[in-house]
Amino acid sequence: MNPHALASGCAVLALALCLDCVAGMSDQQMSAQMGMDDSAAVGKLMIDQLELAGGPAGTAPAYQGQAWYGGDYDKVWFKSEGEPDPGMPQATRNELLWDHVLTRWWDLQTGLRYDLGAGPARGWASVGVEGLAPYWFDVQAALYLGADGRTAARFQVEHDLLLTQRWIVQPEVETNFYGRRDAARNVTAGLSDLQVGLRLRYEIRRELAPYAGVAWRRDPGTRHTGTLQWVAGFHVWL
Repeated sequence: MNPHALASGCAVLALALCLDCVAGMSDQQMSAQMGMDDSAAVGKLMIDQLELAGGPAGTAPAYQGQAWYGGDYDKVWFKSEGEPDPGMPQATRNELLWDHVLTRWWDLQTGLRYDLGAGPARGWASVGVEGLAPYWFDVQAALYLGADGRTAARFQVEHDLLLTQRWIVQPEVETNFYGRRDAARNVTAGLSDLQVGLRLRYEIRRELAPYAGVAWRRDPGTRHTGTLQWVAGFHVWL
Protein backbone atom coordinates (compact mmCIF):
# COMPACT_ATOMS: atom_id res chain seq x y z
CA MET A 1 0.00 0.00 0.00
CA ASN A 2 1.16 3.51 -0.77
CA PRO A 3 2.59 4.93 2.51
CA HIS A 4 1.18 8.40 1.75
CA ALA A 5 -2.29 6.95 1.26
CA LEU A 6 -1.95 5.01 4.52
CA ALA A 7 -0.92 8.15 6.41
CA SER A 8 -3.83 10.11 4.94
CA GLY A 9 -6.26 7.36 5.88
CA CYS A 10 -4.99 7.30 9.46
CA ALA A 11 -5.34 11.07 9.71
CA VAL A 12 -8.92 10.97 8.45
CA LEU A 13 -9.76 8.15 10.89
CA ALA A 14 -8.22 10.07 13.81
CA LEU A 15 -10.17 13.23 12.90
CA ALA A 16 -13.42 11.26 12.68
CA LEU A 17 -12.81 9.68 16.09
CA CYS A 18 -11.98 13.09 17.56
CA LEU A 19 -15.16 14.68 16.17
CA ASP A 20 -17.22 11.76 17.44
CA CYS A 21 -15.67 12.16 20.89
CA VAL A 22 -16.34 15.94 20.94
CA ALA A 23 -19.93 15.46 19.81
CA GLY A 24 -20.64 13.41 22.92
CA MET A 25 -19.19 15.97 25.34
CA SER A 26 -21.08 18.50 27.43
CA ASP A 27 -20.12 22.19 27.20
CA GLN A 28 -18.23 21.91 30.48
CA GLN A 29 -16.31 18.82 29.34
CA MET A 30 -15.44 20.45 26.02
CA SER A 31 -14.17 23.60 27.75
CA ALA A 32 -12.01 21.54 30.09
CA GLN A 33 -10.67 19.40 27.21
CA MET A 34 -9.73 22.42 25.08
CA GLY A 35 -8.48 24.56 27.97
CA MET A 36 -11.26 27.12 27.42
CA ASP A 37 -12.87 28.51 30.56
CA ASP A 38 -14.36 32.03 30.57
CA SER A 39 -14.61 31.94 34.36
CA ALA A 40 -10.92 31.13 34.99
CA ALA A 41 -9.12 33.95 36.82
CA VAL A 42 -5.77 35.17 35.49
CA GLY A 43 -3.57 38.18 36.20
CA LYS A 44 -1.08 40.47 34.52
CA LEU A 45 1.34 43.28 35.44
CA MET A 46 2.15 45.88 32.78
CA ILE A 47 4.73 48.60 33.37
CA ASP A 48 4.18 50.76 30.31
CA GLN A 49 6.79 53.34 31.27
CA LEU A 50 9.63 53.04 33.76
CA GLU A 51 11.88 55.92 32.88
CA LEU A 52 14.12 58.86 33.62
CA ALA A 53 13.01 62.25 32.31
CA GLY A 54 15.49 65.09 31.94
CA GLY A 55 15.13 68.77 31.15
CA PRO A 56 16.31 72.25 32.15
CA ALA A 57 15.27 71.70 35.79
CA GLY A 58 17.15 68.40 36.13
CA THR A 59 16.45 64.68 35.94
CA ALA A 60 13.73 62.75 37.77
CA PRO A 61 12.21 59.26 37.65
CA ALA A 62 8.71 58.62 36.33
CA TYR A 63 6.52 55.59 35.83
CA GLN A 64 3.17 54.47 34.47
CA GLY A 65 1.83 50.98 35.12
CA GLN A 66 -1.21 48.83 35.75
CA ALA A 67 -2.11 45.38 36.97
CA TRP A 68 -5.28 43.33 36.74
CA TYR A 69 -6.71 40.06 38.01
CA GLY A 70 -9.96 38.34 37.09
CA GLY A 71 -11.92 36.58 34.36
CA ASP A 72 -12.86 37.45 30.80
CA TYR A 73 -15.77 39.69 31.78
CA ASP A 74 -14.94 41.12 35.23
CA LYS A 75 -11.56 42.12 36.64
CA VAL A 76 -9.99 44.12 39.44
CA TRP A 77 -7.56 46.74 38.11
CA PHE A 78 -4.88 48.79 39.83
CA LYS A 79 -3.39 51.75 37.95
CA SER A 80 -0.59 54.01 39.11
CA GLU A 81 1.31 56.91 37.54
CA GLY A 82 4.16 59.00 38.94
CA GLU A 83 5.13 62.30 37.32
CA PRO A 84 8.74 63.59 37.17
CA ASP A 85 9.33 66.74 39.22
CA PRO A 86 13.00 67.41 40.11
CA GLY A 87 13.47 68.58 43.69
CA MET A 88 9.84 67.96 44.68
CA PRO A 89 7.89 65.00 46.14
CA GLN A 90 6.69 62.89 43.22
CA ALA A 91 3.01 63.41 42.39
CA THR A 92 1.27 60.05 41.99
CA ARG A 93 -2.19 59.01 40.82
CA ASN A 94 -3.39 55.64 42.13
CA GLU A 95 -6.65 53.95 41.13
CA LEU A 96 -8.38 50.76 42.31
CA LEU A 97 -11.10 49.83 39.81
CA TRP A 98 -13.67 47.20 38.95
CA ASP A 99 -13.58 46.50 35.21
CA HIS A 100 -16.57 45.05 33.31
CA VAL A 101 -16.74 44.26 29.59
CA LEU A 102 -19.32 46.42 27.79
CA THR A 103 -18.65 45.43 24.18
CA ARG A 104 -15.99 43.56 22.24
CA TRP A 105 -13.67 46.57 22.35
CA TRP A 106 -14.73 48.63 25.40
CA ASP A 107 -14.75 48.15 29.18
CA LEU A 108 -16.49 50.10 31.93
CA GLN A 109 -14.27 50.94 34.92
CA THR A 110 -15.52 52.25 38.27
CA GLY A 111 -13.79 52.64 41.63
CA LEU A 112 -11.56 54.95 43.65
CA ARG A 113 -8.63 57.26 42.91
CA TYR A 114 -6.11 58.59 45.43
CA ASP A 115 -3.57 61.35 44.65
CA LEU A 116 -0.35 61.78 46.62
CA GLY A 117 2.61 64.15 46.38
CA ALA A 118 3.11 67.85 47.04
CA GLY A 119 0.21 69.26 49.05
CA PRO A 120 -2.63 67.37 50.75
CA ALA A 121 -3.74 63.96 49.46
CA ARG A 122 -7.00 63.90 47.51
CA GLY A 123 -9.51 61.07 47.15
CA TRP A 124 -11.99 60.65 44.31
CA ALA A 125 -14.77 58.37 43.13
CA SER A 126 -14.17 57.33 39.53
CA VAL A 127 -16.13 56.15 36.49
CA GLY A 128 -14.75 55.75 32.99
CA VAL A 129 -14.14 53.62 29.93
CA GLU A 130 -11.07 52.01 28.39
CA GLY A 131 -10.72 50.33 25.03
CA LEU A 132 -9.71 50.38 21.37
CA ALA A 133 -10.98 53.15 19.10
CA PRO A 134 -10.97 52.73 15.30
CA TYR A 135 -7.48 52.37 13.77
CA TRP A 136 -6.22 50.75 17.00
CA PHE A 137 -5.95 53.80 19.23
CA ASP A 138 -5.79 52.83 22.93
CA VAL A 139 -8.11 55.20 24.78
CA GLN A 140 -8.75 55.85 28.48
CA ALA A 141 -11.35 58.41 29.63
CA ALA A 142 -12.59 58.96 33.18
CA LEU A 143 -14.64 61.36 35.31
CA TYR A 144 -13.93 61.94 39.02
CA LEU A 145 -15.90 63.34 41.95
CA GLY A 146 -14.05 64.39 45.11
CA ALA A 147 -14.80 65.89 48.50
CA ASP A 148 -16.24 69.42 48.79
CA GLY A 149 -17.71 69.22 45.29
CA ARG A 150 -14.38 68.80 43.49
CA THR A 151 -14.62 67.40 39.96
CA ALA A 152 -12.00 66.25 37.48
CA ALA A 153 -11.63 64.45 34.17
CA ARG A 154 -8.75 62.61 32.50
CA PHE A 155 -8.22 61.58 28.90
CA GLN A 156 -5.33 59.54 27.47
CA VAL A 157 -4.77 58.16 23.98
CA GLU A 158 -1.79 56.27 22.56
CA HIS A 159 -1.03 54.31 19.41
CA ASP A 160 1.65 51.80 18.39
CA LEU A 161 3.14 52.41 14.92
CA LEU A 162 5.15 49.39 13.77
CA LEU A 163 8.28 50.31 11.80
CA THR A 164 9.31 46.63 11.86
CA GLN A 165 8.23 43.67 14.00
CA ARG A 166 10.58 44.90 16.76
CA TRP A 167 10.94 48.69 16.27
CA ILE A 168 7.80 50.54 17.38
CA VAL A 169 7.02 54.26 17.65
CA GLN A 170 4.43 55.21 20.27
CA PRO A 171 2.85 58.70 20.29
CA GLU A 172 0.87 59.53 23.44
CA VAL A 173 -1.32 62.39 24.67
CA GLU A 174 -2.67 62.80 28.21
CA THR A 175 -4.82 65.64 29.55
CA ASN A 176 -6.25 66.41 32.99
CA PHE A 177 -9.14 68.79 33.66
CA TYR A 178 -10.36 70.12 37.02
CA GLY A 179 -13.65 71.79 37.88
CA ARG A 180 -12.02 74.38 40.11
CA ARG A 181 -8.64 75.63 41.28
CA ASP A 182 -6.82 73.70 44.01
CA ALA A 183 -3.99 75.99 45.13
CA ALA A 184 -2.76 73.52 47.77
CA ARG A 185 -1.85 71.06 44.99
CA ASN A 186 -0.88 73.69 42.38
CA VAL A 187 -3.84 72.80 40.16
CA THR A 188 -5.68 75.29 37.95
CA ALA A 189 -9.32 75.13 36.87
CA GLY A 190 -10.04 73.84 33.38
CA LEU A 191 -7.18 72.20 31.46
CA SER A 192 -4.65 71.89 34.27
CA ASP A 193 -1.89 69.89 32.58
CA LEU A 194 -1.10 68.44 29.19
CA GLN A 195 1.50 65.84 28.22
CA VAL A 196 2.54 64.88 24.70
CA GLY A 197 5.14 62.16 24.19
CA LEU A 198 6.86 60.27 21.39
CA ARG A 199 8.81 57.12 22.29
CA LEU A 200 10.75 54.70 20.11
CA ARG A 201 11.15 51.22 21.59
CA TYR A 202 12.89 48.00 20.57
CA GLU A 203 11.14 44.81 21.64
CA ILE A 204 13.80 42.33 22.71
CA ARG A 205 10.74 40.25 23.51
CA ARG A 206 7.11 41.32 23.70
CA GLU A 207 7.56 41.43 27.49
CA LEU A 208 10.74 43.57 27.53
CA ALA A 209 11.50 46.65 25.44
CA PRO A 210 13.94 49.51 26.12
CA TYR A 211 12.94 52.87 24.67
CA ALA A 212 13.96 56.51 24.28
CA GLY A 213 12.11 59.60 23.16
CA VAL A 214 10.89 63.08 23.98
CA ALA A 215 7.97 64.44 26.03
CA TRP A 216 6.49 67.90 26.31
CA ARG A 217 4.70 68.69 29.55
CA ARG A 218 2.75 71.84 30.32
CA ASP A 219 3.60 72.73 33.89
CA PRO A 220 0.73 72.22 36.40
CA GLY A 221 -0.61 75.47 37.81
CA THR A 222 0.24 77.55 34.70
CA ARG A 223 -1.64 78.42 31.54
CA HIS A 224 1.05 78.62 28.88
CA THR A 225 4.50 77.47 29.99
CA GLY A 226 5.76 73.98 29.23
CA THR A 227 8.91 71.90 29.34
CA LEU A 228 10.50 69.72 26.66
CA GLN A 229 12.25 66.68 28.15
CA TRP A 230 14.16 63.64 26.96
CA VAL A 231 12.99 60.29 28.30
CA ALA A 232 14.60 56.84 28.41
CA GLY A 233 13.47 53.66 30.10
CA PHE A 234 11.85 50.26 29.80
CA HIS A 235 8.46 48.84 28.80
CA VAL A 236 7.85 45.61 30.77
CA TRP A 237 5.05 43.02 30.93
CA LEU A 238 4.88 40.23 33.52
